[in-house]
Amino acid sequence: MPSALAHRQFRRLTVAWTFSNFGDSALYLTVAIWTKDLTGSNAAAGLVFLMLGLPVFLAPLAGQLADRVSRKRLVAVVNLVAAAGVLALLAVDDAADLWLIYLVTFGYGWVGYVTSAAQSGLLRDLLDDDQLAGANGLLTTLDQGLRLLTPLAGAGLYALYGGGAVAVLTASMLVIAALVLLTVRVEESPPTPADEREGFRRELTAGFRHLRATPALADLTLLLGIAVAITGFANSATFAIVEGLSLPSEFFGVIASIQGGGSIAGGLTAAVLIRRLGERATVGVGLVLIAAGLGVALTPSPLVVSAGAAVLGLGVVWAVVGMVTLRQRLTPARLQGRTSAATNMALNGPQVAGTATGAALIAVVDYRVLVAVMAVTILTCAIILLARRIAAPDAVATEEPAGLVG
Repeated sequence: MPSALAHRQFRRLTVAWTFSNFGDSALYLTVAIWTKDLTGSNAAAGLVFLMLGLPVFLAPLAGQLADRVSRKRLVAVVNLVAAAGVLALLAVDDAADLWLIYLVTFGYGWVGYVTSAAQSGLLRDLLDDDQLAGANGLLTTLDQGLRLLTPLAGAGLYALYGGGAVAVLTASMLVIAALVLLTVRVEESPPTPADEREGFRRELTAGFRHLRATPALADLTLLLGIAVAITGFANSATFAIVEGLSLPSEFFGVIASIQGGGSIAGGLTAAVLIRRLGERATVGVGLVLIAAGLGVALTPSPLVVSAGAAVLGLGVVWAVVGMVTLRQRLTPARLQGRTSAATNMALNGPQVAGTATGAALIAVVDYRVLVAVMAVTILTCAIILLARRIAAPDAVATEEPAGLVG
């Protein structure tokens, strides 16, 4: 078990995080289903996920906010505001109210970046360096587990009582999370004093400059960003893969569940791998597994494709936990929020573009070509990353955080 669990305050933070994530997972899929029922349009339902993705471009503002106030109080207040916003969905009656669904979804997506940025700083203040990997692995495991279970709960509640009931459930979870979080005792690192701060633009971009100025993070962010961007093709190719297996589209749910199981295993084992190999090598191994999981999707066997989905889920979590842990460890406390936000934008922003590109290409390019391009690109990123570690195996251990003001 992660050593972080011995820390009582981290256990409380985990409970709060679990409640808020339960609400998230119950809401996301249900809102898309609700939109489809109101309009009968797949495109309208797809826009829900676009609204969730677009706030990534406002992530720097979220990071700036997280580095300027008490992070604990910020997350508590943001959860309460988000709960009120979600309850606005009770006013949705028909397709004419679709704008409200999109507005709430967009706002809720941005709230996620605020809480993510603040949580990075809270973990850094609560835990020692050697506890971060286990903590991140545990939170990822809980996240993946909730993604397997709570969408079913949300969809079931929606089927029985409608979208308003799901909104009330999510709002309740957020309120409970806020109340639990307020009981966490943590000595928070103070923000940079006002008289030492730079101009707004430089303050806003400090996270990006830190990533660029820290060698161990600069190339890792670039290589992982390329890999994540190309996986955007998978959002369009997945149903084509299922069709190529001559199976109904419902089999996508089976693949998603198997991938979730692999992700849970990844969260439980990430800390062990990081202790043995280091964060950068863990990311590299994770990328190798992602490439392998995608590559076997070219086979005509449902069993092999399913096994590949488990390998893919394992690799994704290893890569993410390795990256997050290294970023937290090599980032000064005053920059945790902005660096977290910068990383999210550097990774998730290109993925939005990759998803749009994949949606355009799938109509004119055989899905097997897209899958092959994804696998080869990700494997290339992994080889470069692992080769650089071999060339300079001690670089991560001796790297010091960049001394940026702000």
